[in-house]
Amino acid sequence: MNATTQTIATQSDASTTLTGAEVLMKVLVDQGVEVVFGYPGGAVLPIYDALFQQDRIRHILVRHEQAAVHAAEAYARSTGRVGVVLVTSGPGATNAVTGLLDALMDSVPVVCLTGQVPVSLIGNDAFQEADTTGITRPATKYNYLVKRPEELAPVVNEAFEIARSGRPGPVVVDLPKNITVGPAPYAPPSRTPRASYQPRTEPDRKAVARAVAAMKSAKRPLFYVGGGVINAGKEACADLTRLIHMTGFPCTATLMGLGAFPGSDKQFLGMLGMHGTYEANLATHDCDVLIALGSRFDDRVTGRVDAFSPHSFKIHADIDPSQINKIIRVDVPIVGDAGRTIALMIEEWEAQSAKPDTKALETWWSRIKAWKALDCLRFTQDKSAEAVIKPQQAIKRIYELAVETGRETFVSTEVGQHQMWAAQFFKFESPNHWLTSGGLGTMGYGLPAAVGAQVAHPDALVIDVSGEASALMNIQELGTIVQYRLPVKIFLINNHYMGMVRQWQELLHGSRYSESYSDALPDFVKLADSFHAKGFRATKMGELDDTIRAALEHDGAAVIDICVAEGENCFPMIPSGAAHNEMILGPEQEEKGAEITDEGKMLV
Repeated sequence: MNATTQTIATQSDASTTLTGAEVLMKVLVDQGVEVVFGYPGGAVLPIYDALFQQDRIRHILVRHEQAAVHAAEAYARSTGRVGVVLVTSGPGATNAVTGLLDALMDSVPVVCLTGQVPVSLIGNDAFQEADTTGITRPATKYNYLVKRPEELAPVVNEAFEIARSGRPGPVVVDLPKNITVGPAPYAPPSRTPRASYQPRTEPDRKAVARAVAAMKSAKRPLFYVGGGVINAGKEACADLTRLIHMTGFPCTATLMGLGAFPGSDKQFLGMLGMHGTYEANLATHDCDVLIALGSRFDDRVTGRVDAFSPHSFKIHADIDPSQINKIIRVDVPIVGDAGRTIALMIEEWEAQSAKPDTKALETWWSRIKAWKALDCLRFTQDKSAEAVIKPQQAIKRIYELAVETGRETFVSTEVGQHQMWAAQFFKFESPNHWLTSGGLGTMGYGLPAAVGAQVAHPDALVIDVSGEASALMNIQELGTIVQYRLPVKIFLINNHYMGMVRQWQELLHGSRYSESYSDALPDFVKLADSFHAKGFRATKMGELDDTIRAALEHDGAAVIDICVAEGENCFPMIPSGAAHNEMILGPEQEEKGAEITDEGKMLV
């Protein structure tokens, strides 16, 4: 331990001899911070100097501030802890905004420390000055501008509490340079909650009892699970599994809720929504009691709002009261922590004497099994050695061969078709292993997210499933991956198109492919080599499995360019503005789907 570290560790609480930057380090240690993702600049050099002179906190140098936030998001989502970001003023802060909004929409706890010009220069258009609090206000859960030294420690401590409590989200603390250079008093974390922010965590027992009474009388029930259950913690997910098994009800999950309930469980119907499974979407449409836990009824789930689950009695539990009745009117609102709500539902289910209608439930399951028989994710792949690889086959084999390794696996994705195929074909058995951008749909998320996950779990297998277009958004983070010897595997599902854009242009815009094709892509194998990573490529079926295996066995960073069929579409698909029973099916399912159901309209 060096002299400065010893000084920070031994100063009394009343001392004012520490600089603001040293106080900041002490507060971060108090908060249990072990890793900071960041990029230095003039306004934060005092903080970086304090970082240099201590050995409790590790810093990961990214290549772009947006990537710093995405890495911190994945660190937070894979560990359940608060992710921490450090960027400089002006462009450093503005570059972080996309990541902050991503974290806000997906409820990820992040504290972002931004540099700022000295207080005396604020408002004078100083070099690298920006109105960071004004710019980030709509992109954060809360933000601060520290103007006095005595505010520093309390504000940073409070920022962590706000980021992690209630509905989690990002908090910005803007730090003028004179605050971090000059002396500042240290204050330990306060146990007194902020009077104006006291999120309600304990649900109303009477509301839970009404919900369970409705569940017991249901004939066609369905659990609809969102990311809020994962945010509530592993115990909440374990209780959810227990509750679903107790009831015998089917369960579906949002994109952000995957892993809250085991993906291979026989009661799991798969993801619902725009690219959800046939059985999940029709069950959502036809159920008579819908139990929504930790979800927010976003448009990619609901489709046409006036046709969403039109015949169901709706129960909605969420810690954020602003989400209740915001989009879908519900019959039983429950405000509180999802974990506590689920625990009380278990108690009520056991306490209430009424028995569920098992005969009706059997009939409901028979109906669901008929929908499952459609095999909505089935696709036809020519297995000959020279055949073109379909993207579904590539992702299916990445999943299957990753499982064969027996290693704990974390999966990040970019945004687009590959993201939806990964959600469809990967089965997540536990929470916090699926890292993707849901609400904001941020291309460029997956590669830096893999950085955050690998830093948090150095012995795990971390896979980024990417499209070639999304990968190029933050491809510079290959430098971060190699610098810190992170053995991330980046699988590029390369179809030369912005795949989801091309799909919409084909289906909704008369196949007018306006600016969605990339005809000047890099050689990704050589690009990987130039970053001192290992490049692999598969161009035909006979190469696919061996290439994936070789990449997974490689002990360092790898970029795997899998060249796939260019015109493949992701099905099922609910067109924007359509209802759940108005799905577009794939060519393998169209005829069979018409035979199985008379409810679905089967748009083709």
